[in-house]
Amino acid sequence: MTIHALGPFRLDTRGDLLLLGDEPVALGRRAVAVLRALIEQPGELVLKDALIEAVWPGQTVEDSNLTVQIAALRRVLGETPGGDRWIETRPRRGYRFVGPVVREARDEAVIAAARDPAPAPNAASAQPGLVLPEKPSLAVLPFLNMSGEPDQEYFADGMVEDIITELSRYRALFVIARTSTFTYKGKAVDVRQIARELGVRYVLEGSVRKGADNVRVTAQLIDAISGAHLWAERYDRASSDIFAMQDEITASVAAVIEPTLAQAERQRVLRKPPDRLDAWEAYQRGLWHFYKYGAEDNETAQAFFRQAIALDPNFAPGHYGYALALYWDAWLYSMRPFDDLERIEYVEARLAVSLDDKDATAHAVLATMMCVVGDWEESVLQARLALALNPNSAFVMSVLGLVLGRAGYHHEAIRRLRQAMRASPHDPLTWQWLNGIGDFQLFSGEFEAALESYRQVTLRRPKFFAPHLFSAAALAYLGRSREARDALQRAQAQFPEQIERRRHRPSWARPQDWAIKTEGLRLAAAGPEQPPAAGLG
Repeated sequence: MTIHALGPFRLDTRGDLLLLGDEPVALGRRAVAVLRALIEQPGELVLKDALIEAVWPGQTVEDSNLTVQIAALRRVLGETPGGDRWIETRPRRGYRFVGPVVREARDEAVIAAARDPAPAPNAASAQPGLVLPEKPSLAVLPFLNMSGEPDQEYFADGMVEDIITELSRYRALFVIARTSTFTYKGKAVDVRQIARELGVRYVLEGSVRKGADNVRVTAQLIDAISGAHLWAERYDRASSDIFAMQDEITASVAAVIEPTLAQAERQRVLRKPPDRLDAWEAYQRGLWHFYKYGAEDNETAQAFFRQAIALDPNFAPGHYGYALALYWDAWLYSMRPFDDLERIEYVEARLAVSLDDKDATAHAVLATMMCVVGDWEESVLQARLALALNPNSAFVMSVLGLVLGRAGYHHEAIRRLRQAMRASPHDPLTWQWLNGIGDFQLFSGEFEAALESYRQVTLRRPKFFAPHLFSAAALAYLGRSREARDALQRAQAQFPEQIERRRHRPSWARPQDWAIKTEGLRLAAAGPEQPPAAGLG
């Protein structure tokens, strides 16, 4: 690791910890990331946009978020003489670190290597690295035991082994086996060299420190080709049940790594011309457009998915990506009646599962298509199979929640959707999951809760018609007749085509659930003179 000495402070870049003496300073990981970005260019102006990208990569955040982190740093550093003046503000431009910065190597493995130096590189070690796989490739290195207690090695090693096992469930990842990565245990080797020798692009490393009553685990994900830090997190837990804590951290790390890598891959692929993409890269380019959630981008996504299929007809993700894009076009963007839509997406999803029946996402997409055609119970079975194949995927959790709700299992559906939101707190599909929760609360007679869920959807996706419309139904059932009629009239004025398209029950809606919506809308249209219905739920 590299230690940056900042006066009486030390910044541990491997664990992303700020230490005062040997004690960790209570400072959030965002503030530590800001400090790290500043001291990597000591004395130089670092622009606000560069700091925001370093700390919140790929996210849109306000400058005030950065201001909060700078204030936290100044509060901590200002506890020492002169520390309040170490970070200089350049109004409307950025910040400059003007305090003392000294870099020093303090890793136990580095010290050991200094006592017993490794032999000079030979011809074999200087050979070029392995060719990178097409899909994202990852090595999870042994976590460093920072507690100084040899009996904690089993905990650190066991956690890494479990993380490798969980990440291996993701068919979209190429994960190096434990037997290879543990050959680096206790050695001071640069991550770029490790990545070259193992033939991977990404490296996950971390550390474990056990105190009297608690355990701190840190982990960080590195693009070993560019050296960029993609993600870092710190976990502080009581050590009363160390194995339960190990399971919790393992699941958390596994759940966040796959979408982080997927985003990094999409950004990498965007830099390549379309005519030089292989099947995996064409699929990733398609996902990039798909996640823009617009009609034109969806058409472009379909073209890239078809390109992936043409490049490799046996590549399952190309088929289920195409199926999902077709479904979204039918559900969200097209104005054609649902009865006129073809079911190509169902065929593509079936084909994807036949090509790779161990791919959890393929099963989840097929579950969605089964639900679309009204095969509710089979869709639930298919989604449960997907979750068994990959219990850490927020997408799979959400699909199970959505098909459970459409099949009538409303309470379990809501629980599963909240589980997905917990696993992926900033997921771009959160609005869809909240809309599902609102529907299932409406079907269960939880009208106040449904109204709040629909409100959350409108904040995230104001141009989606459904929460505007069905908020009117929830208000009507609550007896707020005038508000219900006003809400219905606003929705009809704003979304006439979408509402006309939903005049008849779509194939994925159970008749009894659809009846609750239509009755609520009838009450809303009747206005204050019509008493609210009773006994629903």
